[in-house]
Amino acid sequence: MKSLKGFDWVLTTAEDRLVLQYMQAYELPEFLARIIVARDIDFDNVKDFLTPSLRRLLPEPYLLKDMETAVKRTIQAITSKQNIVVYGDYDVDGATASALLRRYLRDIGTVSKLYIPDRLDEGYGANPTALKQLSNKYNLCLMVDCGTTAFEALDVASNSSLDVIVLDHHTAQTELPKAVAVVNPNRLDQDLNGREDLRFLCAAGVAFIFLVAVNRALRESGYFKEISEPNLINYLDLVALGTVCDVMPLKGLNRAFVTQGLKIAKKRQNLGLATLADVAELKCGITSAYHFGFVLGPRINAGGRVGQADLGSNLLFTQDNLEAKEIALRLNELNLQRQEIERQVLEEAIAQVEKYELDNRSVIMVKGKNWHPGVVGIVASRLKDRYHKPSLVVTDWENELKGSGRSVSGLDIGVLMHQAVHKGMLTKGGGHAMASGFTIAENYYDQFYDFLDQLAAPVMQNRKMNLKIDGYLTIAGLSQTFIQDIQQLEPYGNGHPTPTFAFKHLVCSFSDVLNEQHIRLQLQDETGNRIKAMAFRSVDSPLREVVNHRGPIEVAGTVKADEWQGRQQITLIIDDIRI
Repeated sequence: MKSLKGFDWVLTTAEDRLVLQYMQAYELPEFLARIIVARDIDFDNVKDFLTPSLRRLLPEPYLLKDMETAVKRTIQAITSKQNIVVYGDYDVDGATASALLRRYLRDIGTVSKLYIPDRLDEGYGANPTALKQLSNKYNLCLMVDCGTTAFEALDVASNSSLDVIVLDHHTAQTELPKAVAVVNPNRLDQDLNGREDLRFLCAAGVAFIFLVAVNRALRESGYFKEISEPNLINYLDLVALGTVCDVMPLKGLNRAFVTQGLKIAKKRQNLGLATLADVAELKCGITSAYHFGFVLGPRINAGGRVGQADLGSNLLFTQDNLEAKEIALRLNELNLQRQEIERQVLEEAIAQVEKYELDNRSVIMVKGKNWHPGVVGIVASRLKDRYHKPSLVVTDWENELKGSGRSVSGLDIGVLMHQAVHKGMLTKGGGHAMASGFTIAENYYDQFYDFLDQLAAPVMQNRKMNLKIDGYLTIAGLSQTFIQDIQQLEPYGNGHPTPTFAFKHLVCSFSDVLNEQHIRLQLQDETGNRIKAMAFRSVDSPLREVVNHRGPIEVAGTVKADEWQGRQQITLIIDDIRI
């Protein structure tokens, strides 16, 4: 049988001896133990994997360089009532990290202001003009999710007597900018003492560890004798949201953040987040990382992409019901606008790839006139998913070429950006392993493309188009017990994807197309058992062939269980089909 998407289906393997050991030690059903072993979860770490605990996984904050300096300067600002501004990026991580800091400061009786740069007018990260203006009003700037490579901007801040504390996670260079402190687990001089999972923190995660240290220092100083001490656990919904939406690997501490954060989100303690869930019609509430990454995250992002940059952070900060409803509705509207803009740009990008056969290269890079800068990152992600190659999308916007890239496992695109900056091919550039942003001069476009293509070629030549299968199932095997067992592996995300199962000897008894994008199927096995299946965004993909196919098929995908009117509905989300 042939794979419609061209994948080689590879069944993951696990040594039987280890599977038995895990089953006995942790009282696991065999298929769960087999998945855990196949994913290289060390025997001693299984407990932290299945039931991650902040008590066990949260590090000593002062392990991070400059943390002590950052805490002392912040305590000074708090106790002497200095003016504090929180400066954040315009994506979900920036929104959650900035809201997290401001919520904490508010809860301890300290006023702070927010500054989020406009994507179109100011671009990513710290900019000199903004910091110069802020220096006239504020004494301390807590900068989150940016700043690690903002040399010019932080020079301006330093010369203007604005103290800046950077709380970031992006790839650093050998030199660091002028700042009171740069707290970043990815500093090149940072020794994590074996805690390599800290390198995968998002900015909200770094900010939370910073608040742990600040809160402890305030407690030791007697600050909470006259004011209630905040419970930091109640902020974890924001940390979890930022972690999932910034596509950080769910390993170690991140896994604890998301697990515990989902518990807080279910309690609807954050007014803005709960209101957005209602507007998005999440009738069962926020119950999974999927809701963070694919329902709430895109709406929060929409403000920074095609609307007002500070909407997401303000939504997560507000305590006013009317304001929360207004912002949530506005973000929902902006998300619909973003989807239409994205659709148009994606169509033009695909046409460009096909016309110039760019999919024959190791890297895909396309360029368009006046493509909205707010969607180029999403379109790059769509191209990466479609062609299974690192993809970059560049827009000629107001006579400046701005781009965004998304990579595949094995190719650190953030490092490539820094190399290109060093070689003078990029005006600005940075990011992390899977995502990047950059600005480039027109005359360097082709040279930059060739540079990326050359470096990526060895990685892509050795990369196989495999679809990992965690096991074979039958429709009848999708019992209530199975669903309860598989839920032990949640949350899923980067580094720990939802398990993929394969089903043999099926036929398609019904098919149609939804919203001109998605394929909906009803699958039936030899004994008459049936299951609903969805292939999202597959109308223009090779999976479309299944709509008119009436012979036997094999299907690979993930199992999704939803509660509806008191009944559990199981749907198969299709990754690939063999006919």
